[in-house]
Amino acid sequence: MDKHHSLLEAFKQTKYQVTGHGSRKIQILKSALKDRAEQLESDVYGKGKIIEDFQEKMAAYLGKEAAVFFPSGTMAQQIALRIWCDQKGLRKVAYHPLCHLEIHEEDGLKELHHIEPVLLADKNRLIQLEDVVDMEENIACLLLELPQREIGGQLPNYKTLEEISTYCREKGVKLHLDGARLFEILPFYEKSAAEICALFDSVYISFYKGIGGIAGAILAGEKLFTEESKVWKRRHGGDLISLYPYILSADYYFDQRKGKFHQYYNEAKKLAEFYNQCHAVSTRPSEPVSNMFHVHFDAPKEEIEAILIEICQTTDVGLSGYIREVSKTTSFYEVSIGDLYAHIPNEKLKKVFRLLEEKMKEISQQS
Repeated sequence: MDKHHSLLEAFKQTKYQVTGHGSRKIQILKSALKDRAEQLESDVYGKGKIIEDFQEKMAAYLGKEAAVFFPSGTMAQQIALRIWCDQKGLRKVAYHPLCHLEIHEEDGLKELHHIEPVLLADKNRLIQLEDVVDMEENIACLLLELPQREIGGQLPNYKTLEEISTYCREKGVKLHLDGARLFEILPFYEKSAAEICALFDSVYISFYKGIGGIAGAILAGEKLFTEESKVWKRRHGGDLISLYPYILSADYYFDQRKGKFHQYYNEAKKLAEFYNQCHAVSTRPSEPVSNMFHVHFDAPKEEIEAILIEICQTTDVGLSGYIREVSKTTSFYEVSIGDLYAHIPNEKLKKVFRLLEEKMKEISQQS
């Protein structure tokens, strides 16, 4: 059994886990269906009351004219960018170097749509207004990811978003929101989803991240845009005969959790304080701006892995089921607070971080 597998298994066996809503079991779907009438008819190839009602509900929540349910965000976002490129007759879009489309989609945007990305800003920082203004290339669309996951879930200030939005509209550049974690950022900005989405021409949101559904996404914008997205959805094979298991779970957990993100946000800030009090441990950002952040260790992956396993076995609390290497001497993992955190007794947490502090000091003394 390799060490990575050992850590994951140790994490799974703990009574308390710091991150998420719990393991992805079929109970997620069973809970979402328990109050639904058995005679309720399913959607059929993108049509029917189940899908249409949910699309209208999400369009209203996001303050957009219309919305379309997609089986995946990867599909939805590539289609959004394709539409904007076709509309302008220009196959260029701009986004952050660590954008999901750039590093996690096997060049789908380039290979399927022949769209050329322009990478804005240094990969270790956020896109700022100057990056957009100083861009030398003409583009059809700018994509902003809020929060920027790969650098710890950082966020620009709201004034910057407003300035970028105004600039793009003046220049005829469409602005698309990768809002996979849109719900998670509302407490920091102290804005409604509709207020934030008003700055963007098109918006994508996910239902399996903070919401905790099975899968699925919404793409929202003006009616003309969403109607065209339905054509592309069919072309991509996204009109499954029925999507109702995804839609019903998305709807159920949206209603269950949309009011909990202030709680998750405050808990994330509290947890980050615990981490930042430990020797050779820091969070990025130092104070979280959503319910997610990264934890960085000035120690090799293998050594942190051993510590995490010991914490699981000694305290019955799982901090993370994985650890990634940054360099030979540094490592990190991501934290995303959900329903589970509130169930951990405070004394348990204090014990966990006393042990982490002790172990990190031992590493420093040995090096």
